[in-house]
Amino acid sequence: MKNPLETLFIPAGILLLGFLSALLLPAPTFGIRVARRIMTSFHLMDINQLYTIVFTLWFLLLGILEYMLIRFVWRRFIQPTSRS
Repeated sequence: MKNPLETLFIPAGILLLGFLSALLLPAPTFGIRVARRIMTSFHLMDINQLYTIVFTLWFLLLGILEYMLIRFVWRRFIQPTSRS
């Protein structure tokens, strides 16, 4: 039987792993020319706004990847099988 709170655990787990990634893995950085080109193409006000968006997307992506990897390992190798 599935846990009724599983729909809440999945997004919370993704966010938690994203925050942990912020401590462990460096986010991508751009040169000045590339950053200004991205800012003009997306009509951003300043470089701080650009990096806020980049860091948010980077850490959410890492959180999703880590969550899926841990979930795969748990379901494949660790979770006990129920025998009837």
